Amino acid sequence: MSRASRHPRPQYTTPSSSEGSFVQAPQYASSRASYPAFLSLQETARLQLTCAGRGLVDAFRWDTVIRLVASDSEVRSNVLKSLMLNTLSLVSIYFFDWLLLPLAQGQQKWFHRNLGWFYQVLWLLPLVGISFYLNSSWCTLLAKRTFTLQHGSRAVAQPPSTYTGMLNALATSAYRAVMVFTSVVVSFALAYIPYVGPVAAFAFLCWVDAYYCFEFIWIARGYSLARRVRHLEERWAYYFAFGLPSAAICMWGSSLANAAIFALFFPAYIIMAMYARPLPIDPYNPAMSVGGLASASHDADDAIRYPSPLIPIRIPVFAPVIFLNDWIVRILSVGTSAGGGSAGYSASMGGKRAGGARAQHRRAPSDSVESIEEGEAVELESVSARIGMPDMGRARVRGVAPGKSGRKYD
Repeated sequence: MSRASRHPRPQYTTPSSSEGSFVQAPQYASSRASYPAFLSLQETARLQLTCAGRGLVDAFRWDTVIRLVASDSEVRSNVLKSLMLNTLSLVSIYFFDWLLLPLAQGQQKWFHRNLGWFYQVLWLLPLVGISFYLNSSWCTLLAKRTFTLQHGSRAVAQPPSTYTGMLNALATSAYRAVMVFTSVVVSFALAYIPYVGPVAAFAFLCWVDAYYCFEFIWIARGYSLARRVRHLEERWAYYFAFGLPSAAICMWGSSLANAAIFALFFPAYIIMAMYARPLPIDPYNPAMSVGGLASASHDADDAIRYPSPLIPIRIPVFAPVIFLNDWIVRILSVGTSAGGGSAGYSASMGGKRAGGARAQHRRAPSDSVESIEEGEAVELESVSARIGMPDMGRARVRGVAPGKSGRKYD
C-alpha cells in the first residue's frame, strides 16, 4: 500500500467533445489573492501630502477657537487667565534680555554686574516655574471642558478618588515632567548634529508640539502612553504639519522666551486638537480614508492596499525620548513598573513591516501594555449613542472577509 502524498493532487477537467483529446492544465487554487497589495510610490506620497495638508488646515482653525471662547464662560476664563500669566512671563523675559542684560554688561560695581543674575533667580525663574504649574492646571481644565462639550461629561475618564488614584496622579505628573525634560534634551542634542542638525531639531519640535496638543484628548479617551506614541508615529505626516505653525513661532528667541510663546498659544492649539480629525484613519490602508472612500457606503470587503514599502508607515520619533524617560525613572526608582513605557513602546514597534508587509492586517499587542503614565479605558461609542452624537473619533470595519481585518482604528 503506497503512502499518501503530502501534496494535493491536481484536478484535471474532463475534455468536452469540441476539445477533442486536449486536456487542460491542472487547476490550482490561485495564491495571488493572498499576496498583499501595495499602493504605488506616487500614490503613497500623494496620500501623505494630503494628510499633511489636512494637519496644516486643522492647525489654523482659529474660527473654532474664537467661537468656543465666545460661547462658553469656563473656557473663556481659563484662556484669559493663561493669556495674562504667559504675557507677564513673556514681558519679564524680554525685559531681562533687552534691557537689564545690556545695562549690566561692562559695569564695574559688583551689584551692577550681578543684577541680571539676581533678576533671574529672584523673579524670572520662580515666575517660569509657577507659570508651568498653573498652565498645566488651567490647560487640563480647558481640555476637560472642551472634551465635555463635544462628547458629554460621562465620556471623560475620571481617575479614582482613592489613595492609589492619588499616587497614580502624582506618578503621571512626574512622568510627564520627565518627558517634557527629555524632549527638550533631545531637541538640543539634535541641533548639534552637523549639517542636518537644525532641520532635524525643528522637525522633532513639530512632532513634540503636536503630541502635547493632542495629549489631553488621548488621555480623556483612555490611551496609554505606548498607544499615544504609536498613534502619532503612524500618522507622522499629519502631526508634523499640525505642529509646524507652533514650532515655527518658537524658533526666534531665547529658550525661555520660546517656551513662554508656546505657552501663550498652547490653549488655542488644545482647542484645535479637540476638533481635529487626524488622517489617515487606518495607516495600513490609507486610501480608504484619505482617498475619500471612508463613507457610509464604503464596502468593507474591499481589499487592503498597503502603502508603498519605500515610504514608512511609522517613524519612531519618540524612541530616544522613551529610552531616556525609562533610564531616568530607573535611576530615580520611581514606582515598580518603570520599565513599562519602554516595554510598551518596544512591543508597539513590533507592529512595523518586516521586509515588506503581512498578508494579515495585524497590530502589535501594545494596547495591553501598562506604563507609569496611562489613562483608564473609556468606550466612546456607547457614550455617543446615549447622548445622540455621532462618534467621529473612531471608525469600525463593518464586516470581516477572508484576508481582511476586523479591528477598530486608533
